[in-house]
Amino acid sequence: MKKILLIEDDPHVAAFVKKGLEEESFSVISAPSGEEGLSAFERGSFDLLIVDIMLPGISGLEVCTQVRRQSHLPLLLLTALGTAENVALGLNTGADDYLVKPFKFIELTARVRSLLRRAERIAEPDQGAVLTFAGLSLNDQTKSVHYENAPVSLTATEYRLLFMFMKNARRALSRMDIIDEVWGVQADMSTNVVDVYVNYLRKKLEAAGAPRLIHTITGMGYIMKSEL
Repeated sequence: MKKILLIEDDPHVAAFVKKGLEEESFSVISAPSGEEGLSAFERGSFDLLIVDIMLPGISGLEVCTQVRRQSHLPLLLLTALGTAENVALGLNTGADDYLVKPFKFIELTARVRSLLRRAERIAEPDQGAVLTFAGLSLNDQTKSVHYENAPVSLTATEYRLLFMFMKNARRALSRMDIIDEVWGVQADMSTNVVDVYVNYLRKKLEAAGAPRLIHTITGMGYIMKSEL
């Protein structure tokens, strides 16, 4: 049974989500504030976190930041603020996905199951595939990325995005192709999320010394190719 930590201050939303997920055979621990949520996270062992952005005391964004310092646990943000700026701010703290309130429970469970499936794939040892491209190397057994000899630290979602680009190097990919491969949930998923994460990934690769390798194709999507 997968164990979920729900950090939500609205008692009605918390009760609704907890009851529904437990009926779907998940074990759910609920915390009404950021402080209590972080305390529960540090004491327990969880498979996934669901965090509301608007929390009393420590905000949901700060919760995400602190969790990411310690863990790559799948993290789903709940937000009443669905603008691109607020979504980008949430994802920048290390969240893997987001859901705008009010939401349908069927969509919540779809996103939860998708995040858990992808976390399991990352945790599973595969054939030890090593991908290389223009000085970048990605070892899918150790889940490590280097540019030349410099390590590149990525979140779980950024890692999946880079893995997808390297598997499809020199091939044009639409934003919907990327959403389907990296997130696995297409319902109501804004393609702006792809742009946000590509920007994060570019900055991390370039901070490690790599040239621009992920290029925008206007009106279509992205392609990984060497500038040469």
